[in-house]
Amino acid sequence: MTPQTEAAPRAPLSRGRVLSAAVALADGIGIEALSMRRLAQELGVVPMALYKHVANKEQLLDGMVETVVGEIDPPAPGSHWQGAVRQRILSARAALLGHPWAAQVIRSRTGPTPAVLAHMDSVIGMFRGGGFSVDLTHHVMHALGSRVLGFTQELFDAAPGPGPEGRPAVPPEAAAAYPHVTELAMAAAHDGDSVVGGGCDDQFEFEFALDLLLDGFERLRQKGWTSSARRSRSGGGLIA
Repeated sequence: MTPQTEAAPRAPLSRGRVLSAAVALADGIGIEALSMRRLAQELGVVPMALYKHVANKEQLLDGMVETVVGEIDPPAPGSHWQGAVRQRILSARAALLGHPWAAQVIRSRTGPTPAVLAHMDSVIGMFRGGGFSVDLTHHVMHALGSRVLGFTQELFDAAPGPGPEGRPAVPPEAAAAYPHVTELAMAAAHDGDSVVGGGCDDQFEFEFALDLLLDGFERLRQKGWTSSARRSRSGGGLIA
């Protein structure tokens, strides 16, 4: 009689294992298809077993955000503030690009999770350590917005489909009505996977805007910019 081979013991369920499995599952099937039941099936447990580690779907999503944000590289020690902030933000972008659903879930949270707060605190600390006042840092963080976490909300989600030779198809009547929009759309380099519009290179556009902001922040720091002085010059508003 051939002896039966014993099955390898299943790894015990833990919060970390639940969250890692949820992240991997969302990567594979999309965040909309993720459910507690589907996750339990993936882990080979009954759905009730998950609730010992996450109380509900909202806690699961919070934990998934924590897991993804935990992939962001730590700050490089001893770096100049500008290089350190740039590296930190681009690392955040790489982490979120690895999980296409993550930006949507972060936007859906009612408040920042502890890992997101820790990331923001780190970036703020880089500005403060680089000689930025609390006042300037406050406005810098507003200017960066979601770029701190490596993503932006574009004005339009999609561009016209490509026509011959990979250029966007622009109806003649639209080209006549909006000549400047058409000019840019026809002149831009195109990448079929872009979300920026017109098939532009998303990573290039992100870094282009980020570098403009960081250079501008440094000029303001060197000038000793304050919001109170700017308001007094512009009659109460921030725009002169």
